Amino acid sequence: MANKKIHISNTSKTVKDLKLNALLEITKAINNNLSTSQLLDLYQDILENRLKVGKLVLFSFDKEWTCILKYGINKEFNHIKFENELLEIKEIESISFTKGNLSKSFEIVIPVYHKQIPLAYVLLGDVNEQKLELSAAIKHLPYIQTLTNIIVVSIENKKLYRQTIQRAQIQKELELAQTMQQMLFPDKLPNTESLKAAAKYIPHQQVSGDYYDFIQLNLHEFMFCVADVSGKGIAAALLMSNIQATFHSLVNYTHNLKDIIIELNKRVWHNAKGEKFVSMFLGKINTKSKQLTYINAGHNPPMLFNSGKVSSLGKGCTLLGISETIPQIEVEILDIPQAYTLFCFTDGLTDTLNDAGDYLTETSVQKLISKNLKSDPSFINDTVMYYAEEFKGENLFVDDIALLTIKCG
Repeated sequence: MANKKIHISNTSKTVKDLKLNALLEITKAINNNLSTSQLLDLYQDILENRLKVGKLVLFSFDKEWTCILKYGINKEFNHIKFENELLEIKEIESISFTKGNLSKSFEIVIPVYHKQIPLAYVLLGDVNEQKLELSAAIKHLPYIQTLTNIIVVSIENKKLYRQTIQRAQIQKELELAQTMQQMLFPDKLPNTESLKAAAKYIPHQQVSGDYYDFIQLNLHEFMFCVADVSGKGIAAALLMSNIQATFHSLVNYTHNLKDIIIELNKRVWHNAKGEKFVSMFLGKINTKSKQLTYINAGHNPPMLFNSGKVSSLGKGCTLLGISETIPQIEVEILDIPQAYTLFCFTDGLTDTLNDAGDYLTETSVQKLISKNLKSDPSFINDTVMYYAEEFKGENLFVDDIALLTIKCG
C-alpha cells in the first residue's frame, strides 16, 4: 500500500516536471524569436505527444476568426468554420451547443481572454470516440489554457511588431513622398515692383491633392494655376504629380490656355478612368498689356480686388476628368490697368468648420483681405490662415488647403 502511494506521488511529480519543462521550453522559444509556425509546432507537440490530447482545433482572431492549428480530426474538417456560439463561452466548459459540426466532434472548449477580449478558442476531443470521457487531457485544462494564452499572446505580439515595422516603413515612405511633393511646387515666386506672389500649402495628410504653380513665360508674361484633385492622400497626390508634369510639358509647347485645359482634361480622363476629377483655375498675367486671362475649370472662384470692388472669377468650363471631351470652354480676358490683388484658394479653406458646425464663409475672407490689401501677399495668406485657425477652434481642418495670392501693378 505504501509503495502505491509513493508511485502516485512520483507520477504527480513527473507530470508537474513535464508541465514546467514545457513552459520553460515555450518561454525559451519565444525569447529566441521562433516563427509563428515553429511556436505552433512546439505547442502541438506538447499537447499531442506529452499531454496526450487526442484531437484539437485552435481558433485565433485576425480580422476574422481563423483556424491556425488542427490535428487528430477527419477529412470533413479540412475547411473548419468558426461557430459564433463559441463567443458566448467565457470559462472552460463542456460544449453544450448543438449547431454546426464542432459540437459533434469536440467535448471541451477552452476560451482564452485578454482584458475581457477573446483572443482564442481551443476545442479538445479524444481520438477514441468510444470513451465516455476525455483521456488525460481533462486533468490539464487550466494548464492548457495558460499555455495557449502564452502562445497566442506571443503570436499577437509578433503581428503587432510586424505591423509596427510596416507602419514605420510606410511612414518613412510618406515622409519621402512629402519631400518629393514639396519639390514639385515652385521654389521661387515673383517679388518685383510690378508683380508679387506668395503661396501657402497645408496638407490634410502628409501628401495631398492640392496644387499650385507659377511659371514665367517671358519678360512680361506669367502663367499660374491652382488645382484640387478629388479625394485625399496618396492616390490624389499621385494624380496631382501627373498633372504637374503634364502642365509643365504643355507650357513648353503652347501658352494658349484653352489648348492646355483640353490636354489636361484628356490626361485626367485617361489616367483616372472617371474615378477622380480635378478642379483648376488657370490664369495668365501680362504685366505690360495689363491683361489677366483665365479659365476656371470648376474651381472655387478666386477673388479679384480692384478699385475698391471685389469680383469672383468663375467663367470657364466643367471639372477636368468628368468626360473625355469638354463640351464648352469660355476664356475670359480682363483689362485691368490699375493695381489689383488676386486671391486663389482651394475648397479646404471654406470647408473649415467651427464648434457650432458653421462653415468659414467666402464673405468673411473677402472682408478680411479687403482690410489688408496694402500688405504683401505672404502677409495676406498668413492672416487668412490665422483667421481660419481661430475660427475652427479645437476642430481639425477637414481637407487640404492651398492659397495663392498675387499682387499686380
